[in-house]
Amino acid sequence: MDKFTNLLVDQQNNTSIEAKLTNLLALVRKHLDMDVAFISEFINDERVFKVVDNPSENQIVKVGNADPINETYCQKITDEKLSPIITNTKANPITKAMPVTKKLGIGAYIGVPINLSNGKLYGTFCCYKSHHDESLNDRDLSFLNIISEIATDLIEKNLSKSVSHTHTKSVIQQIISDNDISMYFQPIYSLRHNKIAGFESLARFFTTPYKTPDIWFKEASKVGLNEALEMLAIKNAVKDMAQLNDTIYIAINCSPSHILSGALEHTLQQSDCTRLVLEITEHSPISDYEKMRAALTPLRNRGLRLAIDDVGAGFSSFQHILELEADIIKLDISLTQNINTDDRKFLLAKALCGFAKAIDCTIVAEGIETEEELNSLRKLNVDSVQGYFIGRPAAINDALSLLNATLPA
Repeated sequence: MDKFTNLLVDQQNNTSIEAKLTNLLALVRKHLDMDVAFISEFINDERVFKVVDNPSENQIVKVGNADPINETYCQKITDEKLSPIITNTKANPITKAMPVTKKLGIGAYIGVPINLSNGKLYGTFCCYKSHHDESLNDRDLSFLNIISEIATDLIEKNLSKSVSHTHTKSVIQQIISDNDISMYFQPIYSLRHNKIAGFESLARFFTTPYKTPDIWFKEASKVGLNEALEMLAIKNAVKDMAQLNDTIYIAINCSPSHILSGALEHTLQQSDCTRLVLEITEHSPISDYEKMRAALTPLRNRGLRLAIDDVGAGFSSFQHILELEADIIKLDISLTQNINTDDRKFLLAKALCGFAKAIDCTIVAEGIETEEELNSLRKLNVDSVQGYFIGRPAAINDALSLLNATLPA
């Protein structure tokens, strides 16, 4: 049992808290030879079944079902009106008269209160069988109390997680409601003309406490608001695009799931797609390329171009390029960084450039941080470049001031 309980409280164990609690119930039920085990929570005037292990024929005890709390053993045990061990419910004058005894078919019962560390009564940890059992004793009660302590720790972690989830959801809902997303634009220079060809749009959140955009989108995904947040960022980027001249494009980022759901098409229904480039990252898994192509077709028919981001960072990007018939290949910073001194990177980039030209794709090299890297990419005849050396992400007004800027030839 020690090995089992150690597994349950192991912080590195990825099993969900609900699954751990279910395992605990199964352990107790089998050890005490019971028919049903459950963890209940007292909510207002009801006893609600929260976690259940019930292989019995009586399926009244299942997650979500509830009873008036004053009609339950749980309440009377916590009020100390009933003993935590009832070996024969028909012989006990209190349980004999309670309707729940017959309703659930309880013959023997053992249960303990679950008290949280703040002193609040959460509910009970209980189990029962359909016939009486005179063998139930204080050792069994001690065992149940030990397991209940483990369960209490897990429940408190779950409650804390729930509070955090609720808070995060509320904060992100407020961001969406207030449109509290600032769009920044990083210039992409054409090496053929040494002028800005487009901008990559990037979301920024100036909230307190400050969190990077990737954290906000990750948290939004956990609370079911990732699509709404991404679409708002795209709307803002497209709105700012109207301030740029017609020869400049905007690159937007979108998760594959939101393309498949139709959310992106709906968001862009009034937009000039000929000035938009959709970036799909190497790190975004796509399980069904046929469905993805079908979802993209209406947008591509309206002029939307497709870029595969982070090429060179892994294998998936090559499959994305081939399966989705990309228009643009973006070389990842892991490939372009120090490309002027690393012959292997230079040769791989050269091969990718040749591959891109062969399939009629243009090449954008990102992550350029030095003049030497830029010069090496000129030698490779890449089409466009972006990076901190060339221009950092900036608010739309600052981006507008760069429109006439040129790169040294």
